[in-house]
Order: sequence, then C-alpha cells, then structure tokens
Amino acid sequence: MESCDVLVVGGGPAGSSCARVLHQAGLDVVVLDKSQFPRDKVCAGWITPQVVETLGLDIDDYRQGRVFQPITAFVTGLGTGAAVTVGYDHVVSYGIRRCEFDDYLLRRSGARLKLGEPLASIERQGNAWLINGSIRTPLVIGAGGHFCPVAQFLGAQFGRDEHAISAQEIEFEMTPAQLVACRVAGEQPELYFCDDLKGYGWCFRKGNFLNVGLGREESHGLAKHLAAFWDWLVVQGKVPAGAHPRFKGHAYLLRTRSPRSVVDRGVLLVGDAAGLAYPQSGEGIRPAIESAMMAAQVALAAAGDFSRERIENYEQRLQARFGARNARSLPLCPPSIRATLARTLLKTEWFARHVVVNRWFLHNYQPTLVLS
Repeated sequence: MESCDVLVVGGGPAGSSCARVLHQAGLDVVVLDKSQFPRDKVCAGWITPQVVETLGLDIDDYRQGRVFQPITAFVTGLGTGAAVTVGYDHVVSYGIRRCEFDDYLLRRSGARLKLGEPLASIERQGNAWLINGSIRTPLVIGAGGHFCPVAQFLGAQFGRDEHAISAQEIEFEMTPAQLVACRVAGEQPELYFCDDLKGYGWCFRKGNFLNVGLGREESHGLAKHLAAFWDWLVVQGKVPAGAHPRFKGHAYLLRTRSPRSVVDRGVLLVGDAAGLAYPQSGEGIRPAIESAMMAAQVALAAAGDFSRERIENYEQRLQARFGARNARSLPLCPPSIRATLARTLLKTEWFARHVVVNRWFLHNYQPTLVLS
C-alpha cells in the first residue's frame, strides 16, 4: 500500500499540466496511465502561442530533436470548391507531434509516474480513495481523454446520451520522394469543410510528417466522407498516390454539448474527460491544458479538504472560461437558410480570416490564461 496527495489518471497534456502545477506547489503527485510513453496519439497537433505561454514552454529546448513547425497561414475551403488562403506576417501557431509533445510534458511534470498501468478499480474508504487496491489518495484527477474511466465512474455514458464527434486520421513520415512530390506547405495547414457542414477534413505537413484526417458529427457517414476526401487529396497531389492508409479513430465531446458532471467529492475531470473541445473546431489541447491549470488551482485552494462544497467552484471557472454546457441559441432563421449563408460566407476571405481562423481555430479573442 502506498499513498499520495493527488492521483492523476491520464498522462496527456491535461494530466501532465495539472500534475506539474501541483508538484511545484509541494504536493506528492502520482500520474497513472495505461500506456507507456512515448505513445502513438492521433491528433492533428498544433498549439497556439497562448498555449506556449500558459505552459511556460522553453521553445529552444523543446525543438531539440522534436518537430516544432511554425504556422503563418491557413488554407480553408468548402468541399472540393475553391479554397481561400489566410496569411499572417507572424507565427500564429506551431505544429507538434503528440507522441513527442505528450512525452515531453509528462517527463517535465516532476510527478511520480506509473505507466503501463490502467485504472482497474476505484473505491471510497473514509476520506480517501483506494485506487487499484494499492494506492490511497484524497483527490483523483480524471485526465484520461474521452473514455476516461474516472469520467465513467462519475456517470458518463459512453455512446449513450452523449453526442460525441467522431474522427479518423493518420500521421506518417514521408519518404524523400513523397516529400518532393507533396504539394502541402508546412507553414499552412489546410482545412476543408464537408459540403453538408457537419464536419471538416484537414491536411497538415509537419516537417517530414504528414497528418490527414476528418471529423464529423455523424459517425455512420465518416468512412465514406474520409475515403472521398483522401481520393481528392491524391488527385490534388497533396498525399501519396497508391498508398493504403490505416486510419485511427477517436472521439470527443464539445463543451456546448457535454452532459458530464466534472466534479464530485474528491474528484475533478479535466480536458476531454470533461468534454471541453471547442464547438466549431473540435480543438482540445488548449481547453485541456487550461482546465488542468484551473483544477490544480482549485485543488490547492481546498488545502486538503476535497469535499464537494470546497471544489465545486471548478465548474463555475470552466463556465466563465469556456461557456455554459448544453448551451443553445435561438434560431434566427431556418436551417436551410443558415446553411446557404454559411456556404456563401466560407468562400470569402474576410469570413475565413476573422471567423474561421481567428475565432474558431486560433481563438484570438480569448487572452492567455493567467493563474491568480
């Protein structure tokens, strides 16, 4: 039997960020993850300067032996129609590989690591939790992604009463010949919305690596749309011809649709476990890291008393930062008219720049999170 002040389940960006803040405050933190690190993680993979600042990331140190692709433009389009290029005179994001990024953040967290160990059991014993029958802790942080077992313990119904976004993607290192032939510029990820506006595909070159994927609201049509998207990219010379990609899938909840409870006695959920992905883009790295920082702040303020009353203000913090859950806006016009307007707007440079890129994908309207 061993004990710790906080047990974090999940070693991704959310778990490692939370663990680091708590460790730096002097707490004994253990990170439990079913995988060994570095791990293969499907994700388009880019971070904004705000994320770099929030993490206190040493760019010079990070880029040693790792991919760190500066982004100065985005290409956006609707289906196979004409695309719009939105350029900037400065770096607006950085492309990263999740296998490298997650491992780097986890190793620098300073927490004790228990890797290759899944969460098998969680039970209440007095004022503490007993994890896997061998670790006692008063606080559990659920940071295990969409299918986090801690979220399930709090009542999450995977596949039931949850309208998750489904995505499939692939990331691979290109051969020298493929690098020469690839018509995708590393400094400008390409984003293409589906004709029915229920999802979008992307093609993103990061150094010698290429990441291609597509996410949709409706999982039953995902394979068909992805196959058509890949075939179109082949014709455009953006992906290798003759390749037979083996895509990997994942799911996530949008903040505005998440029904999950994120706090209970001695338990907090962060990142995708809490269902915090941005509504329009589905991007989850920034919300994961920021929610982890807020959870750590709430935990430290509780000063060892992790009753629900002491930590339930975490939900208010999330709401102030990311908006209310299950938010619904009143329709101003019929869906068919809104769809027509959206298709028209997506073809304009102004809308692509100020709404699609700046607001939906870069979130320039939201300042860097500063911990008080």
